[in-house]
Amino acid sequence: MTTSKTSRVVAVAAAVALLAAACASDEHDGAGSSTAWRLPDAERYHRAATYPVYLNRPDGEAADTETVAEISTVTPDGNTVIYTDATAKRIGFLDIRNPARPAGLGTLSLSELGHADDQPTSVVAHGEFVLVVVDTTGGDHAKPSGRVDIVRVADRTRVHSIDLGGQPDSIAIGPDGAFAAIAMENQRDEEFTPAGGEEGDLPQPPTGFVQLIDLTGAPDAWTARKVDFDTAAARAAGLDTPEDLEPEYVSINSRGQVAVTLQENNGIAVIDGTTGEVTAIFDAGSVAVDGVDTAEDGVLDQTGSVPEGPREPDAIGWIGDDHLATANEGDWKGGTRGWSIFDAATGAVVWDAGNSFEQLAVQTGLHTEGRAEAKGPEPEGLAITEVGGRPVALVATERSNFVAVYDIGDVTAPEFLQILPTTPGPEGIVPVPQRDLLVIASENDDAEARVRAAVNIYGFGDAFAEGAGTPAFPSIVAAEADGTPIGWGALSALSADPADAHRLFTATDIAYGPARILGVDITDSPAVIDRELAITENGAPVALDIEGLSARPDGGFVLAVEGEEGSGNELVTVAADGGIEQRVALPADIAAGLGGQGLEGVAVDGDAIWMVLQRELEGDPEGVARIGRYTPASGEWEWFGYRLEKTDVDGDWLGLSEIAVHDGGLLVLERDKLNGRDAALKAIYRVDIPAGGGVAAAGEVPEVLPKTLVRDLLPDLQATNGFVQEKVEGLTVGGNGNLYVVTDNDGLDDANGETVFLDLGPADALGN
Repeated sequence: MTTSKTSRVVAVAAAVALLAAACASDEHDGAGSSTAWRLPDAERYHRAATYPVYLNRPDGEAADTETVAEISTVTPDGNTVIYTDATAKRIGFLDIRNPARPAGLGTLSLSELGHADDQPTSVVAHGEFVLVVVDTTGGDHAKPSGRVDIVRVADRTRVHSIDLGGQPDSIAIGPDGAFAAIAMENQRDEEFTPAGGEEGDLPQPPTGFVQLIDLTGAPDAWTARKVDFDTAAARAAGLDTPEDLEPEYVSINSRGQVAVTLQENNGIAVIDGTTGEVTAIFDAGSVAVDGVDTAEDGVLDQTGSVPEGPREPDAIGWIGDDHLATANEGDWKGGTRGWSIFDAATGAVVWDAGNSFEQLAVQTGLHTEGRAEAKGPEPEGLAITEVGGRPVALVATERSNFVAVYDIGDVTAPEFLQILPTTPGPEGIVPVPQRDLLVIASENDDAEARVRAAVNIYGFGDAFAEGAGTPAFPSIVAAEADGTPIGWGALSALSADPADAHRLFTATDIAYGPARILGVDITDSPAVIDRELAITENGAPVALDIEGLSARPDGGFVLAVEGEEGSGNELVTVAADGGIEQRVALPADIAAGLGGQGLEGVAVDGDAIWMVLQRELEGDPEGVARIGRYTPASGEWEWFGYRLEKTDVDGDWLGLSEIAVHDGGLLVLERDKLNGRDAALKAIYRVDIPAGGGVAAAGEVPEVLPKTLVRDLLPDLQATNGFVQEKVEGLTVGGNGNLYVVTDNDGLDDANGETVFLDLGPADALGN
């Protein structure tokens, strides 16, 4: 692991005492996953493609320029995606006629339509046009302004523009195309302190409203109708700060009713789109949530509770004409980590997700511990559609990077169906029912980490099964222990279980603490994490950065523990009950030559223990890493050389991640530090176990062992049709003879969080 560990180690150490009781049980027997993860091909979405939008940048723009896809729409023929890029202040066009091979069609800068500081907030396609909602406020929140530009898609020329009289957010068009509704947020300045309040508080006038755009005739005849909210009615409904309402998101049903979320005010309003009358306004209500992680302390602890607070809904969608679904992201006072369904006439809550939405993140290794004290997964985007003959809700989590799919045929009891991983920050969800497609735009872009914003494309049903992402997500999940999913993520190692050919062991690294070994059932797909074993020392849980793991045939384990500094690297032997038996530090001269990357893998081989150092030792030849052999009986250390591959990417480096013993040789996992489309090398090589001894000291040049390629893993990782993961970290040959590989999702830090667990088939058949 290459990120700084100091803060995590300190936080985990501080939490050890608090978690001692929770981890007192040596092993939790998994009850088996309670969720049906394996829908038939005809009843599920299949990932078709992931298109990083930096590929659609203008000529001459550097590849590392930040560019995002936030809100998107699709033309009526279902062939062209149009997305907003507020960061680069433009909209982008994407050809999806072949959903498996999306192609960039270029961008339209808002500087060509108005001013270079203009920002698009939303888009919606209508006939041959796209309506582009533009925020022209700049930095003066007290004087909000904006417009909607009507752009002909074919030639990207503006044919009309309508002043909106304030700062806009989302737009929607009714099913009959008669009118559009725009939420005029007039958002607050989060750094301003109103009289008698705190920084970022309301009220901060002017208040928001809704604009209705009549779409009759040619675009130059389209006009706007302003809908104001009655302050007294909002106050009577119990809304927060009714004198300063901030509309966030709009949705229109078949009756022409417009539903509007008032996020900061924890309210929902319904407007008659024909008359402009506000027919209902109600409080979204408050709720307490139990059984969630509420402390940002490096510990995945699901015993916390969120005290009763406002839902503060963001996206909203009609379920038929009588119910409303909301994604309860929260803002400045609330957020309830889930989503809800309301009776649109009365405002009564007919269903609420409680802690189940966050538990989906935990079960699939997508829990974002760094947001535990804030709003957890932050459900933000939402869309309602129909697939396979049944109504479904699609709910996006901004921080855990997935969209959850639910059957909402019974609004009082939605049924979870599937989880769709995305690139970071999914928000815009656009079903394309005429083509059985789903388009998801993600708004977070980190060029330095090479984790890029993208448009994610899924197809529904049998027609998309062939060529779909393989393995399907999730490829590994957690079972429940005592009604709570076993928390996991950042899987850094794999080992066969010597006692059971159908089980493996894995471990989380320092991203989640305290240290644990996890048991994996590989008889099913996805594989199931169904047991956890706390690592203890003198009876107390400990924080260890486990990067390698090997189960001993006689019981217990050997761990390769990476230190933040060289002296912290050590082999740790652990008894079957999780208690630490011995810590063996690397020789002082070897430890002194390590940089930030140290021990990465370990394998027990009879009386010897093999290990790998991730990168070159100081003083060794460039491009040569070390494989070590330690003999516990004698305390002897021996070192051999391993020649690393090269890539031509500036700033890249190659390193070793794991080692396994198989058929008289050593299988070594080698990788670059690149991901996505930049990934160049993820592979398994074999070296023969040397007949002679190795060098003993850091100053001696080790013999380089010849290596042969066993498996190029890039095709396997690309076959998911997702974002190629950087950290291929775990490797083992199971007792059944198959070769297994797993990726480390880094606890969602500088990563999209997806974990890929690969069963590569019989190890003896590889490389032949």
